[in-house]
Amino acid sequence: MPALEDVVDLLHGWYPPATADSWDAVGLVLGHPIDQVGKVLFAVDPTIEVAREAAGWGADLLVVHHPLFLKPVHGFAATTPKGRTLATLAGAGCALLTAHTNADQAVAGVSESLALAIGLTDLEPIQAAPAAPMDKLTTYVPAADAPAMRVALAAAGAGRIGDYDHASFSTPGEGRFRPLEGANPTIGTVGEVETVAEERVEVVLPRSRRASVVRAMLAAHPYEEPAFDVVEMVDPGTAPTGTGRIGDLAPTTLRRLAETVAAALPETAHGVRVGGDPERVVRRVAVCGGAGDFLLDAVARTDADVYLTSDLRHHPAAEFLEKGGPALVDVAHWAAEWTWLPVVEARLREALGDTLETRVSTICTDPWTFRS
Repeated sequence: MPALEDVVDLLHGWYPPATADSWDAVGLVLGHPIDQVGKVLFAVDPTIEVAREAAGWGADLLVVHHPLFLKPVHGFAATTPKGRTLATLAGAGCALLTAHTNADQAVAGVSESLALAIGLTDLEPIQAAPAAPMDKLTTYVPAADAPAMRVALAAAGAGRIGDYDHASFSTPGEGRFRPLEGANPTIGTVGEVETVAEERVEVVLPRSRRASVVRAMLAAHPYEEPAFDVVEMVDPGTAPTGTGRIGDLAPTTLRRLAETVAAALPETAHGVRVGGDPERVVRRVAVCGGAGDFLLDAVARTDADVYLTSDLRHHPAAEFLEKGGPALVDVAHWAAEWTWLPVVEARLREALGDTLETRVSTICTDPWTFRS
């Protein structure tokens, strides 16, 4: 069985906590990193019912979308709802991890899962996230030491390009230097010019990893005074991640799209609410998992025929429709975000295989329980 820290590293690699909104609270909430994980349960909300399901099934880790503690607390006594949830999990030896806004924007995240669940293709973010600024590091190392240098740089986080790692470029050459009085050269003699067969090793790296990569390079370099340079690369533009998704659909009508959405999402008392002409032709659909009225202006600037999201308020929705832009489809917040759970479950099973059991909770934690 994998250790908790190994499972957390995988999840954080796919949904980096650093990409969460500043107000959010994500990451490991409960659990010891060295504990073994044999069963993982996935759910949208860390409610007491979900905690009891995790405990009853014998889960070692509960992965949720919504934070248990979004605001600071001074305690979590079991006399409170959140305290009871935590006490139930702790008593069962079940760890708790939250992936919230960091999972919203990511590839294979919440909005992308919702888009794929209703059959959208050729997806792109409604608002693309800025790509992380990048540096390029170049150093010069004796040819025999170049392989070890490349390994050290990769281990420190350099050489990652898309779905590839350990990426680097090397060119052979000659290095020349003269050790001066007081030097303790690895190669050469004080006072004499030395020529060494070297390799020029170049790697790209996230600017956020600059200090770590430079430290690793200095530690791995055999020279007393290594030569190197770090160059800031041009603005990389936007990333494939971002807020919401917009994609294509085989031509249909708004009515049939609503039926497709209702069939793709778990059933709730909320159902599927639609604003617009039922016979409107639909080819492009924008989606946002969770509360999405903050994106209304951005969606209005796209070529979407429909905007699918949750928690739309009366006045913003009415004003949006009055402008003659996309139609609106409003679904239960819980149902929209639930579509992510099977996706992350499958991703974890693919990564770890038969070393653990996984399960998606089907407990409906939407707060609305019936319509009269």
